Amino acid sequence: MSGVMNQKTGKGAVTRFRKILEEKGTDIRTRMSTGSFAEIVHRRGEPSDEGDLSQQSHEEWLFVNRNQLEITVLKQVDAALRRIERGTFGVCLECEEPISNKRLEAVPWARYCIPCQERHNALSDASDIVIEEEDL
Repeated sequence: MSGVMNQKTGKGAVTRFRKILEEKGTDIRTRMSTGSFAEIVHRRGEPSDEGDLSQQSHEEWLFVNRNQLEITVLKQVDAALRRIERGTFGVCLECEEPISNKRLEAVPWARYCIPCQERHNALSDASDIVIEEEDL
């Protein structure tokens, strides 16, 4: 990596992005540490019927998936803060070209410029496709 901060992202903007990222990280940590985990895990009593069990299972599934997403975003936020410290914030990790300020405004923890992100998404989508042996 070139180690050069995106020249289009001035020091004032980087300071603003740092603040946004720090606030986002704090928000996620706060949401994850609130009582919702305790509420899900420490429910009183067993479900009284299949409907209650189904509802409880659905709530647990939503809780787990939301937390997985939150953890992923938190890791990306922390990585963006490290890139600010290293002076590489705003530079695509793939092609080392500047990430547009418009993209950073939308997703301050973005690791890739839009073309590289689209390539990563396409590769990810392709790896999700399972070809059955019968189809070969």
